[in-house]
Amino acid sequence: MARVRVHQHVNPLSPYYRQEPEPIDISAVFADPTRPLLLDIGCARGRFLLKMAEVDPAWNYLGVEIREPLVDEANRLAEDAGLVNLHYAFCNAMLWIDRLIAKIPDGALRAVTIQFPDPWFKKRHAKRRMVNAELVAAVVNKLAVGGRIFVQTDIEFLAEEMFELFRADKRLGEIEISENPFPVRTEREKAVEDKELPVYRSLFTRV
Repeated sequence: MARVRVHQHVNPLSPYYRQEPEPIDISAVFADPTRPLLLDIGCARGRFLLKMAEVDPAWNYLGVEIREPLVDEANRLAEDAGLVNLHYAFCNAMLWIDRLIAKIPDGALRAVTIQFPDPWFKKRHAKRRMVNAELVAAVVNKLAVGGRIFVQTDIEFLAEEMFELFRADKRLGEIEISENPFPVRTEREKAVEDKELPVYRSLFTRV
């Protein structure tokens, strides 16, 4: 099947992307909602989770993406693969991640990944960056004790900005890492490493 063509960037502050999502009901989208949940925020085409759902089927996987056509495509691929532990949701995470995950049961969310988000290089566009203090608070509020948050990017200034936002939450401890702790790499990660360029990573745990 041909890939859906979409704009590489969309303005998360434009009116269309300000629409509030319905909270996700994990009992409606996963065959076994009691499995631990991994949330991938800004999942793009969702191939990381597609592979993770196959490699480690003991978990449920929820991908969140602002570009709706990619969400529709990813859910079709998950259905075609018969993966009942994988679902994707259309959501502007920088504004509404708290609303989307509000009904996830306490203790269910055990891992969060944020991988290579759009850096929005221009200073006047900084407010469009996905990771902000509100997103951090929403994710940590829902994360189970002992749960992990993995953050990586190939943009150094963005790495420091994101890491500092998570470091500011005293409910988290930080583990400095050089390698991806997961058995699957994103398409962007592969492309960057193939060029032998640096990737900046950190792992946070809920204490």
